[in-house]
Parts: sequence; structure tokens; C-alpha cells
Amino acid sequence: MVDKSAPDAARRSEKSRRAIHAAALALVGEVGYPRTTVEAIAARAGVGKQTIYRWWPSKADVLLEAFLDLAGQPAPGAAEQPYAIPDTGDLAADLKAVLRATVDELLDPRFEAPSRALAAEGLINEQLGREFVTKLLEPQLRLYADRLRSAQDAGAVRADVDPRIALELFVSPLAQRWLQRTGPLSYAYTDTLVEYALHGIAPR
Repeated sequence: MVDKSAPDAARRSEKSRRAIHAAALALVGEVGYPRTTVEAIAARAGVGKQTIYRWWPSKADVLLEAFLDLAGQPAPGAAEQPYAIPDTGDLAADLKAVLRATVDELLDPRFEAPSRALAAEGLINEQLGREFVTKLLEPQLRLYADRLRSAQDAGAVRADVDPRIALELFVSPLAQRWLQRTGPLSYAYTDTLVEYALHGIAPR
């Protein structure tokens, strides 16, 4: 039995798909997620509302795919481009560099509105939340875990440290500050997170 709720990528017009993605991202940035509707997305993209519903079950799913496309994730069936956090031999420098790049992305207006919309909707829409974590967050977290494992192999991190837990020492505070707006995002802030995570806060 065919799952009619799942997007059928093979039947899509690439031009229409990109127009719908662009419309969804633009509207979320202009009027916010609650006021963005499938009807408005369709009108902005120049397609019929039913076209969107044939490919996506909801506006949240449209926005998720549009954001993944914007973030450079491979389309379904496309070959993935391998990426890893650079390993220069200096773990602190490598982590600081990638977190600085993350700050730039989080403060980029193109990313901020859809990121916040998806994060908020994912709290109440369990399925969307799982997809957001699986398709976007987990691949990024694996990069940090892989870099920490490399540091373990080099003797720069204790062998008994769980990389998946350790990465949360610097990733989670950054996410919380951004989501809850508890303070400004800056390179100095993320550099400090790395220093605290790697060296602790006890007197030296």
C-alpha cells in the first residue's frame, strides 16, 4: 500500500519544488511561523495548494525540507558529500573554529527564522521533532563525536570519556542560549565553552 502522506520526489517539478522552498522560508522570515499558511506558500510560489499537499502533509514538513535544502543537506537519493571537523592536532582550536562557524550560521537571518520555527514546532509535533533531530541534528553531533574519538586515539582525551556525552558540554549550552535568548552569541562565548569543557572549572 502506498503511503500517500510521504513526498514523491520522483514526480516533483524541480522548479516548483525550489519555488515552494523559497516561499516557505521567505514567509517564515517575514510573518513568522504561526501566520505562515500552505495557502500563502502556494500563492508566493505560484503553484496550487493541492500541489503542496500532494508532496508534503503539512507546512511544517515543507519548512523542514526547505531548511535542510538551505543548510546544504543532500536531496533524497543524492550522493552525500563527506564532511568532518578538521583535525589539525589541536582539539581546542578545531572545536573553537567549528563553533564559531555555528555562531555565524545561527545569527544568519536566512537560517534563524526557520531554525527557531522548526525548533518550536518540534516541541509540540513529535514526528516533526524526531525528523528534525534525525535529519539535521544527529549528523552534526556525529561530527563532534568523531572528532573527540580522534582526540582519544591521539591521547588528548581520556579513554573512558563518552564522546556523545562530552560533546554536550559545549553544544548544549550554545543551543540553550540561542533558543532561550539568555545571552548574546559570540566567538568569545563559544571559545570559553570549549575551554571550560576541555579543562574544567576547578582551580589549576
